Amino acid sequence: MSGEAPILFYTAPTPNGHKVSVYLEELKLAYGLQYDVVKINISENTQKEPWFIKLNPNGRIPTITDRARNNFNVFESAAILLYLNQHYDKENKFGFDRDTQPDDYSEMIQWIFFAHGGVGPMQGQANHFNKYAPEVIPYAKKRYTEETKRLYGVLEIRLQDRDWLAGPGRGKYSLADFNVIAWIRFHKIAGIESLDEWPHLKAWVAAAEARPGFQAGIQVP
Repeated sequence: MSGEAPILFYTAPTPNGHKVSVYLEELKLAYGLQYDVVKINISENTQKEPWFIKLNPNGRIPTITDRARNNFNVFESAAILLYLNQHYDKENKFGFDRDTQPDDYSEMIQWIFFAHGGVGPMQGQANHFNKYAPEVIPYAKKRYTEETKRLYGVLEIRLQDRDWLAGPGRGKYSLADFNVIAWIRFHKIAGIESLDEWPHLKAWVAAAEARPGFQAGIQVP
């Protein structure tokens, strides 16, 4: 393993891939963490091939292999973020300490789960019924687009007097933010042409996108 980057990252240019690549780039800037990238061609179902299923039983990207920790594999994007936070963000520059900042840590986890169980699935379904369904189903298109908008509204309320989702005061840029911003950047796939309806959310996305680590992350692969 000598000379190899600690993290081997299997990914594709999707919201779930970007949330991890953004964190890896932020960790690279903050700590010098190095990683290698394997681009997975999801249009050819490479992620369903037997060799990949051994890494990720769910056959999805992203997935990481931690070469520095006995080739330990981690799948599910939010789980990967939490794993990287635990093992490679020792100063919690992008998170919160569970023991000394328990409330801030809990806030971060709550917003991660909110995105993982809500924004991602609803926006993904809106994308499917707006672009890929073999027949036009107006109810489904409206149902998932409107639910995505509702979830954006929840974030808008949270951000009325804050810069970031979790942390004291106006908050701190953390996993909670780029975990969901990676999805919101793709709002047009859900039939939402503009973020103007949610000005605080729009400003929050722009603030994250202005960060060098975020900009580098969304270019991977």
